[in-house]
Amino acid sequence: MEKLTSVTQFNTIRGQITHHPMMTVLDQSQSCMVWSKPYLSELFIIFLKDIRCEDFKYGRTHYDYEGDTLLFISPGQIFGIEPVEEKLIQPTGWVIAFHPDFIRGTHLGKTISSYPFFHYHSHEALHVSSFEKEMIVDNMQKIRQELEGRIDKHSRMIVINAIELLLSYCTRFYDRQFITRENLNRDVLARFEHLLYEYFQSEKPQLIGTPTVSYCAEQLHFSANYFGDLIKKETGKTAQEYIKDKIIEISKERILDISQSISEIAYELGFKHPSHFTRLFKQKVGISPVEYRSISV
Repeated sequence: MEKLTSVTQFNTIRGQITHHPMMTVLDQSQSCMVWSKPYLSELFIIFLKDIRCEDFKYGRTHYDYEGDTLLFISPGQIFGIEPVEEKLIQPTGWVIAFHPDFIRGTHLGKTISSYPFFHYHSHEALHVSSFEKEMIVDNMQKIRQELEGRIDKHSRMIVINAIELLLSYCTRFYDRQFITRENLNRDVLARFEHLLYEYFQSEKPQLIGTPTVSYCAEQLHFSANYFGDLIKKETGKTAQEYIKDKIIEISKERILDISQSISEIAYELGFKHPSHFTRLFKQKVGISPVEYRSISV
């Protein structure tokens, strides 16, 4: 695995000129062939890929789409090609890469962590229409023109503003993708419900505690960020709120069984301390579990 530490290194691998040491925009059709290998990135990278590339490794999974797709990589992530043996491949599409120091101290530097798609998995990539692709490529070309022109005191902020505009477009396009995948999302919600049902029917709560968003996302083969965004858009609740509501729903049924104490129910649901369960129940229902039992039984 090669460590990707600079924009100059990124450009050199592709045989392209570096116009700015911390920021680059490349038309990959002008890149030379590169050796297939995985990279550990210290850069923010946005790939716009326009052909099928099933060998592309992105995080823990493989990119295997046809058509125009955006992939987002943040520092600390692994990407690249992992074939059976090394070979030369021709990069395609467009790519933006910039070092974190390029945006440090700016509005984007403070807010880039709020763009969750930099932590999505490959099967959660953004698929764009022809019209959306035109907008993205136009934005990338304008950034490239600014970088290749005369650099002055305004250049950095103009480029950073253009990156923010691009990320705003991507946020909009992801919202559209969540809507157009409505049937698929309903299936995920049903699987989430089933996962929670099976979880509380097992001994897992006593062994590992109440289910976390990360656990549920992993079991359903999503990144925690994408899963949380999907549940929020489908239900209006965060995934954590959804789990808490399910805990309350199940606990109401068990509270009616007077053979169990409230503490026993709390432990069965995965709470280390019954007081934490009582606090959550009162927050959600308005009364304590003991009070709920007294008026319900």
